[in-house]
Amino acid sequence: MNKLKKEYMFFKQQEPNMRTLLMTNMLYALVLPVVEIFVGAYVMRNTSDPISVAFYQLFMYIGIVATSFLNGYLLRFVNVKTLYAGGILVSGLSMFAMMSVKSLGFVELGIAGFAMGAASGFFWTNRYLLTLNNTTDNNRNYFFGLESFFFSIASISVPLVIGAFLSQIDGKELFGMVVNINLAYQLVTIGVIILTVIACIVLWKGKFTNPVQKDFIYFRFCLLWRKMLVLSSLKGMVQGFLVTAPAILVLKLVGDEGALGLIQGISGALTAILVYVLGRIAQPKDRLKIFVAGLIIFFAGTLFNGILFTATGVIVFVLCKVIFQPLFDLAYFPIMMQTIDAVVKIERRNEYTYILSHEFGLFIGRAAGLILFIILAFGVSEDFALKYALILVGAIQLIAYPLAKNIIKQTNTINENEQS
Repeated sequence: MNKLKKEYMFFKQQEPNMRTLLMTNMLYALVLPVVEIFVGAYVMRNTSDPISVAFYQLFMYIGIVATSFLNGYLLRFVNVKTLYAGGILVSGLSMFAMMSVKSLGFVELGIAGFAMGAASGFFWTNRYLLTLNNTTDNNRNYFFGLESFFFSIASISVPLVIGAFLSQIDGKELFGMVVNINLAYQLVTIGVIILTVIACIVLWKGKFTNPVQKDFIYFRFCLLWRKMLVLSSLKGMVQGFLVTAPAILVLKLVGDEGALGLIQGISGALTAILVYVLGRIAQPKDRLKIFVAGLIIFFAGTLFNGILFTATGVIVFVLCKVIFQPLFDLAYFPIMMQTIDAVVKIERRNEYTYILSHEFGLFIGRAAGLILFIILAFGVSEDFALKYALILVGAIQLIAYPLAKNIIKQTNTINENEQS
């Protein structure tokens, strides 16, 4: 109990805006697993087609880029807090709209994916901007460690609870109405909307300011930021697969959504504790070690999945994915923000310039990964794509290590020169 009290007191010592952001993101952590896992599973259940899931995801990523661009203009006269809250709320409403559609053809999938991406674009870009401006390089490990802790706990508990809810309520009578699986999904989405409203209420306590400089569209950048864009594309490539592949593989080789939640819960609790401890004690110099550890774990998981391609292989892959994702993000986001701090000093531009271009970098990687999957699925077979595309993406990710090492070295040099 004393240790928990000590950690709580340490949290209370942080800046008010940082605490508000963390509390908002902790609440949204309960929403994100629904978006990442069950939306893909819902599309898969209603189409029985992994390519449809990839198609939906591609349009979601297009929506993210489109609203990230629009968000830059809106920041000129709308408070960043309002835009962030809007992204949180619209994510829940978009899910409800998608699950109200009776048929999911490619047109409906494209529209639903774009709408969900539009909400995500407002959420993630404003989240990056608020985090960048309300944290420092010294406390970002703690910020992302605590945030990853709650996201990891949510990634365990939410799928378990929703998986159990879906399996138990299907076919039952509620208020004189027989609940089918699609109605059950809609009930889950109503719960998501309630959570997003609460998150917005918490966010409103913060006092956040918009960027001073209004221009944010540039096409030429210094070499350091170009390297960061390559790193973001590598992250985007694996990110595209991590949203769709686990749901497809589990439904194809293991079982239903309840099994998906159970598999992720096996290793998620330990990972949550690990990332919190790392975020609490790790120094900026330790980020590269955390980064490469995540990359190796992910690559190992893709090998198990590709070689075995059985329920056991999928379980090992998902376990590795659950460990990899928070470790990778714990190192990646502070590296990204430290790089933005450095290039802002060099080029003297609006911070949102780099957040927007970072989203384009992520999009290029996400689109490349999904297009690779679709080409292999159409050109060879779906099984071949699920086996070998993941291994290829995992192998490509290993390039990120020397690149991240070079970026960290260069940003440290710039910061040292600035201080001297």
